Amino acid sequence: MKVVFLLIAQPHQTLHSLPIAFEMATRHPDVEVHVTCLTKRHLDYVRSLGKLYPSARVIYELLPIPSWLTKLIERHGPGPFEKVASLFFSRHYFDQFQAIVVPERTSLYLKRMGVTKPRYIWTRHGAGDRAIGFAKDIKRFDFVLLSGKKVEERLLERRLITPGNYYMGSYAKFDIVERLQKKRSRLFDNDKPIVLYNPHFSRNLTSWYLFGEAILNYFANQDRYNLICAPHYRLFNSHQKQGKALIKRFAQYPNILIDTGSTSSIDMTYTMAADLYLGDVSSQVAEFLIRPRPCIFLNAHHAAWQNNKDYRFWTLGQVIDNPADLKKALPVAFARQNEFVAKQRAYVAETFEHYAQGPTSPGAADAIVRFLQKSA
Repeated sequence: MKVVFLLIAQPHQTLHSLPIAFEMATRHPDVEVHVTCLTKRHLDYVRSLGKLYPSARVIYELLPIPSWLTKLIERHGPGPFEKVASLFFSRHYFDQFQAIVVPERTSLYLKRMGVTKPRYIWTRHGAGDRAIGFAKDIKRFDFVLLSGKKVEERLLERRLITPGNYYMGSYAKFDIVERLQKKRSRLFDNDKPIVLYNPHFSRNLTSWYLFGEAILNYFANQDRYNLICAPHYRLFNSHQKQGKALIKRFAQYPNILIDTGSTSSIDMTYTMAADLYLGDVSSQVAEFLIRPRPCIFLNAHHAAWQNNKDYRFWTLGQVIDNPADLKKALPVAFARQNEFVAKQRAYVAETFEHYAQGPTSPGAADAIVRFLQKSA
């Protein structure tokens, strides 16, 4: 049996499937496990993480795409065109596999390109509440991995999954983050509370374009809090010059750390270190809340969020409509945190079914192999 774990998106999705590849290679030596990326830089990152799983025998490969396309991706990142083009030029590569395991949904285009032999398996990435995580094309996957009851209920409700064709209780990212934990270092040279500002990348949903400047200026002109500004990886992925300029602008402030796309922005370095989460619609808030802490949500677009399943996580802290309210909201968030602890714990329990029971990647790897054996 040959299985490929395909990574064609930005690196922030990598940790949601890679640990399952390593566990599959370790636990099922009869399965030939390939991990395939678009660029050497991404593949080098994957190889470095492989050192955390020394028993895993994995075959690392670059997708066979034209050199001009590789250069385009290296320069601008893997946008929609680049990803679909990469799938097209390498479509025959996938005929050798019994399964294609992915954290994204773009790879479903392979079916339209005639790649119908392999089974398509979705690990998901993130565990947020937004509607995008429950899109109609999910039903085109043969097998789906779910983090918990919250996701299961919504997918069953929309008839996007069927019993027997999914496995519940997997959130692979936590497993590899646990292995990385030993290397964490201190981010600031003081003991002031750390606020993590984590704006999303989608222009219609993010607080960045309307509130970002005001938020950074607020923290630059006070000395009570430290700020980590770590936007969603995709916000600056295609705008690296702007990202570097932003970092340079605020470099003089020792209480501000800006990260526009390093590996620290995707491996929970900041969600583990912060004392308060400040954001809009990023699913990273679910990862932050595995340890209950204060949250403030920024309603930059006047969303009607009450009683809306897509904004359920906004019930876990304060919601403000204006960055000018931060001065008052921050101390209130710390003072009133006890009011939200029970809700936050219940949310995490529904979102991450087996989190407290140890690594979940081994079970996910076993479930995929069982599914493939049954459907052979």
